[in-house]
Formats: sequence, structure tokens, C-alpha cells
Amino acid sequence: MTMAEATSLRLSVDEVIEGLQDEMSGDCEVAGVGPLWVEGAPRRGRLLLAHGAGAGQDSAFMVGLRQALAAAGVQALGIEFDYMQRMRAEGRRRPPPRVEKLLEELRPWCDIVSRLSGPPCWLGGKSMGGRVMSLRAAREVVPGLVLCGYPFHPPGKPEKTRLDHWPDLRCPTLVLQGTRDPFGTRAEVEAYDLPSAARVHFLEDGEHDWKPRKASGLTQARLIEEAARVIAATLEASAGNEGGD
Repeated sequence: MTMAEATSLRLSVDEVIEGLQDEMSGDCEVAGVGPLWVEGAPRRGRLLLAHGAGAGQDSAFMVGLRQALAAAGVQALGIEFDYMQRMRAEGRRRPPPRVEKLLEELRPWCDIVSRLSGPPCWLGGKSMGGRVMSLRAAREVVPGLVLCGYPFHPPGKPEKTRLDHWPDLRCPTLVLQGTRDPFGTRAEVEAYDLPSAARVHFLEDGEHDWKPRKASGLTQARLIEEAARVIAATLEASAGNEGGD
């Protein structure tokens, strides 16, 4: 299915599964589930990707990340929670619901990607989206996690960590964290006792959206591309290890 064919279509669950098997690209509405943004082909892996608390899949960060993942050989499947869709429709901000509601919304997406053949689909997300995915992984068996700017603690409140469920993570877990992220700086994250399955890749001088200072000589786009390359290599290596067992 081509991008033109997928864009703005309303598809059944079976139709979207068939389309993903045929490496469809673009955006569509999955009947009874929600909108889906698809970038790239799964040459090196697949990633189901949730957004952060304040910006949806149409944000510059999420668009750039999906495009960079596609360029690196990862099929990026962007999903949006219901409250974000309502924000867009109403033109005003609203807080996310309780995390249990978000986990319920995530369930049908996980069912869809579990039915795809080819490389296993890892769960990933930006900030809050990553936290929701990690809670899912702490309760259910998943192939792996990619956490982009994980909110280890609220800004200015380092004592209030969001790590209670991390001891229950058994899957490979990759964290992409800016060294200046106010939700968890490099010094703070390196002091945590994270599970052995977790690996942190730090993005030099990046903050929560991986934006570096001009004086660093880096750009946000460059850090997003770096993160995408690391994600692609991690997913590819994991698939290779599974194939060798």
C-alpha cells in the first residue's frame, strides 16, 4: 500500500495488519482503535511509538523522530491517546488521564503489533509515552523498550522518582536521555540502580526534547538522528540474537 493510499483512510484492524505487512506508509484511522502514523519499512526492526504529555504525533519532535527512524531502517508506528485527539479537536490543552486509562488504550495497539510477522515490535515513547510503555512492560511480556527522554522525576523534584516498577522490567530496555534533561540529568541517571537489562545512551548537551545549546555546536536534528541510529542498531542486534538461539 502506498503512502497516497494509506493517507486519511479508515481501515479495519485486519486491513491495517495486512497493510503493515505490505509496508504501507502514511497515516490512517484504525476503526475502533484510533489514528496511526506509519513511517518506513521494518528492515532493521519495528517500534510502536507513543507521544509525550503535551504534544502529539504531529509535533516537530515526533515527526522528526519517526522520519529519522525510517531513514535508519526502523518502521515507526506512531499512536495517539484519546485525550490528545480531543485537545486537537477542541483547540485547548487538557491534562492526560490516569495512567490506567492510558494502559487500557494501549492494549489494542499491542494486540495489533503482536499479530505482525517479521521483526518483533518493540514498545517506545517520548517522556510520558515512554513511562506508559514501561508500565506495560512491567506487567506483560514485550520484546523490548525504547524510552526517549524518560521522566525519571518531575523537574526540580529529584526525590520523587518514577522507578517503582523498574525492578519488574525483564525485557531489553534502551533509554535515550539528554545529558541536561531536567527530568533526569546524566549525573542523576548514572546514580540510579537500574535493572541489568537497561542501557542508557546519553545525547550530549540535549535537554528533554534533545535540544542542545548553540555553543555545543550540535543541533536537535543531529541528536535525533544519533538516537535513531542507536535504536536501529539495538533492534537489529536483538533480532539477530533471537535468531541465533
